[in-house]
Amino acid sequence: MLKFYFNGSPNPTKVALFLEEVGLPYEPVKIDTRKGEQFTPEYLKINPNGKVPAIEDNGTVVFDSNAILLYLAEKTGKFLPQNRAELLSWLMFIASGVGPFSGQAVHFKHFAPKDQNHDYAHNRYQYETDRHYKILDGHLEGRRYMVGDAYSIVDMALWGWARMVPFKLGDDAFARYPNVKRLVDEISARPAAARAIALKDKFTFKAEMDDEARANMFKHMATNVA
Repeated sequence: MLKFYFNGSPNPTKVALFLEEVGLPYEPVKIDTRKGEQFTPEYLKINPNGKVPAIEDNGTVVFDSNAILLYLAEKTGKFLPQNRAELLSWLMFIASGVGPFSGQAVHFKHFAPKDQNHDYAHNRYQYETDRHYKILDGHLEGRRYMVGDAYSIVDMALWGWARMVPFKLGDDAFARYPNVKRLVDEISARPAAARAIALKDKFTFKAEMDDEARANMFKHMATNVA
């Protein structure tokens, strides 16, 4: 059976959405990043980057959420748009832009120390994240889905991060991206999305963002890199 290494953050949740949509049997394996479980030797053999998610599929290992979505879509033949060039373009836009900049926007908004460099970094990632969502919102103008006329892995990849827009950019941020919000709302109303979000509730994860959690999630704060 496919093993799915996950926690409740955006990237694993979008993979959980795909698995729930297709009804593919899988074994969820909790990786509690606040406890540092992503750095165990056993897990680093699966994902040398020490991040979640990852999957093991009968000896095949795939890490990076967008690579996993593409692998699973090709394996099952489900949720693949016919226009492969457009699929790859928008999937990579999300992989290289939306995801990383969203993650940094969250970090500097909620978790980074408020030192002399904080304002510049915070403003930089807020600006770039907003820019990415404006591009997405413009693309979705007059379109129901990101690629073609059917729901696909590109929409799932976007949903994972886009449903967290208020946490990244402020409570009123969705008002700036009505087309993105429409898509997020549509996907969030799907039964598979509810199951994907609820998956984490079947397990106990460390809730406190204490010194142990910060040391495991933000190692650069305690490590000097030459």
